[in-house]
Amino acid sequence: MKKPSFTLVKKVVAGYLLIVLFSLVAIGYALTSLHRQTALSEQLVEVDFKALTLLRTLRQTLLAQESLTKQFLILKDQTFSDLLNRRHLEFSEQWQQLGSLTLETAAPDLSLQVDRYQEAAARCLALLSETRWQEAESCSQLWDPLRGGLLDEFSRLIDLQDQGIDGQLSQLTADSRQAYQITWFLAFLGVLLSAPAAVTLLFSIHRSIRSLLLATREIAEGSFNYEVPIRQQDEFGHLAREFARMGQKVKEMEERSLDANPLTRLPGNLALERELMARIDLGSSFSQLYFDLDHFKAYNDRYGYQAGSDVIARVGELIRQSVDEVGNPDDVLGHIGGDDYVVLTSPDKAEKLAHNVVIAFDRMAPSFYSEEDVKAGNFKGKDRFDVERIFPLLTISVAIVDSENLDSPVASTIGRECARMKEHLKNLPGSNVLRNRRHRLV
Repeated sequence: MKKPSFTLVKKVVAGYLLIVLFSLVAIGYALTSLHRQTALSEQLVEVDFKALTLLRTLRQTLLAQESLTKQFLILKDQTFSDLLNRRHLEFSEQWQQLGSLTLETAAPDLSLQVDRYQEAAARCLALLSETRWQEAESCSQLWDPLRGGLLDEFSRLIDLQDQGIDGQLSQLTADSRQAYQITWFLAFLGVLLSAPAAVTLLFSIHRSIRSLLLATREIAEGSFNYEVPIRQQDEFGHLAREFARMGQKVKEMEERSLDANPLTRLPGNLALERELMARIDLGSSFSQLYFDLDHFKAYNDRYGYQAGSDVIARVGELIRQSVDEVGNPDDVLGHIGGDDYVVLTSPDKAEKLAHNVVIAFDRMAPSFYSEEDVKAGNFKGKDRFDVERIFPLLTISVAIVDSENLDSPVASTIGRECARMKEHLKNLPGSNVLRNRRHRLV
């Protein structure tokens, strides 16, 4: 009698070969899917998210230039010149960074628009720095349409980039889900053949894909700090590290886009303007406190730049402490440049906060000077016209503008009212607080 050709050994071998076959197929498919997902993740990290952040930053920089230009033309304060030049330089640097990326949705003439805008910006900035106000206003009228065109183009590109990223993230989710389903099926066949290795592979892939799907959703919703709980040294681990790297890079880009003052680390003009507009849109009553150091230029000339920087940092910390002590939890403190600070608070807290700062500053001011100057109570120095005269010790002026006392409580009217009150305070001796208690038509 002829022995059956399908012996036990052959069954074991066949079963082993089936396990190996299904395992190899499952692993091969998983690796292929992981390779595609890794490539897509690298594209998102290196190009798409970076381009989106740069486009948003460019648009914010243009809006900041527009706001600063209007303030400059209204206030005619040369302190805005450095801010405008810095914004212009930031725009050029950001545009160069964007140019290093391949942005398929950009219009062919976008570079030409940017070149025209920068040429117009350079002309207007030169006129502003030379205080040729009438010519600067005319130049600004030509500059504004170019800026408007760029803002529209950047907004279009941002929308298209958002749509593209959403599509890629959806594709990544779909690929991950499909990879999970097919890999699970192949691995399950291995389990049916009693392959412990296949069962182990199944659970490993199952956990990894679920983690990556959750990470994809979290990042798609803007949670860039989400950490994928995958630690193995394979493609899943590599993809998890790419996700973490992508989140960290996007977070760093967001942080760099903030306009915090580098000396005090307090929010700058853009953050304050956004908060101001939010309160105006809500229709809630608020007060803006404008803090300005008197005779700071003379102090800076006498004691040097480093001492002046220390004063600015200490005053910023002093105002922060006062806000924490007597202000509201949602009060906002900002440093708008130089020796000027702004606090947004409620009307009932404004005056107490201002007087608290004045008292604390007058106590602290002598520590900025030498014993000789403190004893004399003044010192000799040259004013901005290079005329030598006697300057008192540093004092602080606080202008309080209440939104409810203005017919049109917008950023520009509040700024003009603060500037008007500041000029009056500068003519008074000592530290002073002034509040616009009367209703004004601005």
